[in-house]
Amino acid sequence: RYDTIVIGAGHNGLTAATLLAKAGRQVVVLERRSQVGGLACRDEFHPGYSTAGVLHDTSHLRRRVVDQLELKKFGLELLREPAPVLVPEKDGPGYLHWRDPGKARDEIAARSPSDAESYGAYRAFIKKISPVIRRLFDEFPPDTQAQQLSQLWDLGKKAISLRMLGRSDMMELLRIGPMCVADWVAEWFETEILRAAVAAPAVVHDMTGPWSPGTNLNLILDEALSGPSVKGGPAALIDALEKAAIAQGVEIRTEARVVRLNLQEGAVAGVALANGEVLESEQVAAACDPKQVFLRLIPPPLLSMEFERNVRHFRTRGTTAKVDLALTDYPEYAGRPELRAVAIRTGTTIDGLERAFDPVKYRDFALRPMLDVFVPTMEAPQLAPSGHHVFSVQAHWVPYELEGGWTAEARDRLLGSVVDTLAEYFPTIRQSIVGARVMTPVDLEKIYGTTQGHLFHGEHATDQLILRPTPECARYATPFRGLYLCGSGSHPGGGITCAPGALATQAILG
Repeated sequence: RYDTIVIGAGHNGLTAATLLAKAGRQVVVLERRSQVGGLACRDEFHPGYSTAGVLHDTSHLRRRVVDQLELKKFGLELLREPAPVLVPEKDGPGYLHWRDPGKARDEIAARSPSDAESYGAYRAFIKKISPVIRRLFDEFPPDTQAQQLSQLWDLGKKAISLRMLGRSDMMELLRIGPMCVADWVAEWFETEILRAAVAAPAVVHDMTGPWSPGTNLNLILDEALSGPSVKGGPAALIDALEKAAIAQGVEIRTEARVVRLNLQEGAVAGVALANGEVLESEQVAAACDPKQVFLRLIPPPLLSMEFERNVRHFRTRGTTAKVDLALTDYPEYAGRPELRAVAIRTGTTIDGLERAFDPVKYRDFALRPMLDVFVPTMEAPQLAPSGHHVFSVQAHWVPYELEGGWTAEARDRLLGSVVDTLAEYFPTIRQSIVGARVMTPVDLEKIYGTTQGHLFHGEHATDQLILRPTPECARYATPFRGLYLCGSGSHPGGGITCAPGALATQAILG
């Protein structure tokens, strides 16, 4: 018997477990796989070659969580800022995208002096609105049905922070949120490759392209919530989280698949495991995605019709595939032979991104998909043999339900499209490849338990960000007493942030 059972040993599950243990709770974490980390775990995909996780971006990791868990004591090292992203060109030097406007100035001015000035103004605007965005998305979610004075005061503080921007900036923020990201970046910049570089983070992992309405909100969130990234990528974060959890006395069980939540009179009483074991607890925190919790672990008759409908309508259409490449060297980029970028993203125009998005609407993927490449061996060379490298590739706008199904031929076609796209910029990459692995959204669902392979446990659409995942569970508690959500399907959303795990503990601890 435990004070709290946590289902899932990803970054959010480990965060919640450690914070609960620090508060004096006896906690066990149950992980269905043979290792902790979930979508952020180190994974050997070819003998001697490992990735640093399915997810790449650690720049949204909340600094407050790092301090609360004292992760630096356990080896976590934060970089001063995220690595610049190389946007390669077929015939040209490409564009190296820095967040810092000072470092970006020369790179942008070489194409457009006016855009270099505009980028500084753009960053100044983001800096001005960031405190308001953080108050909304980095704190305990507001109670939209508040009645008590304390709850109304919390809502009031958030409204006041928005008003304190000043009328002009407040109205601008309200104007740009519902926009498509293509329109907003066009208001700022004239250089097409700069527009694409700025806009791309707004449309990854969702069934949206740059011309889709509402995508600009995701760009604002990405910019406002970004900070220092983790040296060594997601796997380095998991190493520190696991050590912190063990230091606080958390019991971690791997290969412990939960098959049922035990409920008594509307309250949680524990869980049943696949091996027949039953663990008792009056408190369960689920870091797995909401559809797994309510549609797989709880018998359907126990869900109200409205609640079940809300859960089923929470959109989880996975649109990202993962391709890992084991390389004997770092293939030379023709545009800048001396450059060894840590992060690479393909797509030099807004319309090019839209064309890569279009096929997914018809259950297909583009011949030249948009690729996000992370080279973890630049920061963690131990992930490959000496001098060798790993290209960890997210291929975007790849459907879960492919027309004709994910046959062996379809997987080969996807791998070919990824390698062909990279070869346009890195001509020698084919000769460097000694091993490859393809994980479609279907594979990601099977391996990691994410419904339809969605890496954020649910789309980041406007209607799925505030009351996430459903109105009944928007503040982590669920209709079942003692059962809480603490994963990426909860506020403030997916990605490697540790925020849902940390904020859910406030609800769990009362």
